Amino acid sequence: MSSLQLEITAAQAGQRLDRILSAAKPDLSRAALQKAIQSGHCTVDGLVETRPAAKVKTGQQVHLQLPEISSQLQPEDGHLEVLWHDEHLVVCNKPAGLTVHPCPSCPEQTLVQRLLARFPQLGKIEGQRPGIVHRLDKDTSGLLVVALTEIDRLSLSNAFSERQVHKEYLALVAGLPPQSGQCLEPVGRHPTAKVKMAIVPENRGGRHAHTEWQRLWHSEDKSISLLAVRIHTGRTHQIRVHMTHLGYPLLGDKLYAPKAVQSMAPRQMLHAWRLSFTHPVNGEAMNFSCPPPDDMPDAALQTDSRMQRLVITGNPGSGKSAFTAFLAQKGVPVISADTIVADLYAPKGAGSQWIGRLRGSSLLEADGSVNKEALLAAMQEDPVLRRDVEQTVHALTRQAVEIFWSHLEDQGAPLAAAEIPLYFECGWQQLFSPKPLTVGVHCPLPLRTARTAETRGWSPEKMAALEAWQWPEERKMAACDMIITNDKDLQHLDEKAARFLQQLRLHLEKNHQQQADRLASLWVED
Repeated sequence: MSSLQLEITAAQAGQRLDRILSAAKPDLSRAALQKAIQSGHCTVDGLVETRPAAKVKTGQQVHLQLPEISSQLQPEDGHLEVLWHDEHLVVCNKPAGLTVHPCPSCPEQTLVQRLLARFPQLGKIEGQRPGIVHRLDKDTSGLLVVALTEIDRLSLSNAFSERQVHKEYLALVAGLPPQSGQCLEPVGRHPTAKVKMAIVPENRGGRHAHTEWQRLWHSEDKSISLLAVRIHTGRTHQIRVHMTHLGYPLLGDKLYAPKAVQSMAPRQMLHAWRLSFTHPVNGEAMNFSCPPPDDMPDAALQTDSRMQRLVITGNPGSGKSAFTAFLAQKGVPVISADTIVADLYAPKGAGSQWIGRLRGSSLLEADGSVNKEALLAAMQEDPVLRRDVEQTVHALTRQAVEIFWSHLEDQGAPLAAAEIPLYFECGWQQLFSPKPLTVGVHCPLPLRTARTAETRGWSPEKMAALEAWQWPEERKMAACDMIITNDKDLQHLDEKAARFLQQLRLHLEKNHQQQADRLASLWVED
């Protein structure tokens, strides 16, 4: 047992126990010290303290005993996927969550101990890392080559140091990096967080690091990308540090990624995909590849499993409100921009209060709501007023639609629709992310004019004025992803809404499967 004894100073008082011990024993990770405390190896004033976060007081006597790691490694049973081996080498596929070799924070249940059970000749190599010539982080999966004799270990170690080994990874990152690129920033120990690495100038201890990538795939909303990453140097956490530095952190990376990106995957999405080297004895070219575990494509496809956002649009009288109502009857959550505006124009609404400050009571009813007829007439006469009203009301409306969609997506809804008559006219097709599917409801102008006259009492002049403020129907329908023609009665429109939902679900399922197939094809070797 190695031990450490110290007395808490006034400057240390009030700090966490594990932080004090970490500063006193910098050669051990905080995780290893926390595990030792929780296992009962630490006393404070003679009493066992198992809480790493316990606050210390001035004058307290802290005693820590750390168990020694046995110099004789013991073989352990456990899953081991061996891809190839001979009497000199083993190439295996390390699963995520498995540490490569024993260390103070993980003295047991490592890859080395499983290898010992399968290849007992490894026991002839001294040390805690027999045969290990390169490593993968605990939560990184993929290819690892291990030497079975000391002579082979030295030969392979030399090949790695001479950069004669080709290593390529699959990395799932947040964002959309360029199609290809590289990073040459030096990597060294983080100046304050000893468990992390960072971009550190070489004159301050950083070491040359070289990472290259090719983008293989990205999600439809460009929020996630799959990269093939080649490292020319083998610095600790090199890919994770370089990609985070460039603004594309790895999904699930608990150490370097922002919390939102951490939550997008169960672990850091990094897999050692390809490995090429020369056999140390016979000189044969050795080339291996290994597809990633299911958690990587599953995480990639999560973006395609996100809630489908719909925009229902069309020109005045087209029947878009009726179509939206039929979707609501069939269980689709819906919101209407017109309803949002009505709330804004209601008494004490944000829109009515703003218009009142802008024009006084001339455009308001007695109860403080907006007089829509007066506002329409004023906007027709005053282009500046029209511009100001549209910019303000449209901004508030778009915010309400975004909140509606985000709330439903957080609740796990598969689909939600927003009826937005001026979606294209406002330029919103460039603003929402992920981009919604746009559905245009088409109806010939003569029929629309007759409908608005009958149901809303609109004069031909009012209909013409409102139509002039919107894109021509032909242009608007051309910009939509799908078109619903509404030139018959409401029963036909209801039937079309039902068929639309059925076709949409089939389309989404087909698209999801195509994405899955495309991803799988990326790591199939010819």
